[in-house]
Amino acid sequence: MPFEKIAFIAADTTEAEAAIPALTKRYGNADEADAGVIVALGGDGFMLQAMHRFIGTGKAIYGMNRGSVGFLMNAYSEDGLKDRLESAVPSNVRPLKMTAEDMHGKSHAAIAFNEVSFLRERHQAAKLEISIDGRVRIQELICDGVIVATPAGSTAYNLSAHGPILPINSPLLALTPISAFRPRRWRGAILPNEATISVRILETAKRPVSAVADHAEFRDVAAVHIELDQSHGAELLFDAGHSLEERVLSEQFGY
Repeated sequence: MPFEKIAFIAADTTEAEAAIPALTKRYGNADEADAGVIVALGGDGFMLQAMHRFIGTGKAIYGMNRGSVGFLMNAYSEDGLKDRLESAVPSNVRPLKMTAEDMHGKSHAAIAFNEVSFLRERHQAAKLEISIDGRVRIQELICDGVIVATPAGSTAYNLSAHGPILPINSPLLALTPISAFRPRRWRGAILPNEATISVRILETAKRPVSAVADHAEFRDVAAVHIELDQSHGAELLFDAGHSLEERVLSEQFGY
């Protein structure tokens, strides 16, 4: 059976690590390579780390909240874990693929399940040129930064920056400015997920910008290209009645 062997991993916190012995006593703790499912104990940040760690392995990840918000996690309980796994609802999420070149000509690459964000590094606002599929759409965006978010990430940093919530299965991406100064009335765009987004940093020496893909940061970038990675993904498992699709939908109604 696919969930007969469970591997438990925990965030580096007292609460998460303390859960391992009790769960191991009841269900065993298989080697990650042999496990049919990975059970991640922690918060949303740790779940993101697990998604990056196990991408391409074909292993489903079931999170139990031993952190704070726990949007990507299920409720923690030591009871009935195998039954919960058997009835869990899967959600497949694909990451963004980011390629960047910095001011020194060095290339960088990373993936992001939530978002790729561009952030000013100094007191002066950033100046960005934004192109979609090779066509310049904004010649000069003066702002603190900009976010490219997946549907899974649209309720995270993107929502805090007043970006739109995207249904989890929608073929869309959100492009959201952070404190846009000019054009002052621009509030962002919703794009098809097959679009290629290119950001060129203007006045790089005077107004340096960092590019961040989930938790990977690259400073002093000059040009960045972003597209959906169609070849990789992560399968998350959620308790019946509490699917990721339902959670994202509920966010639109304030609960």
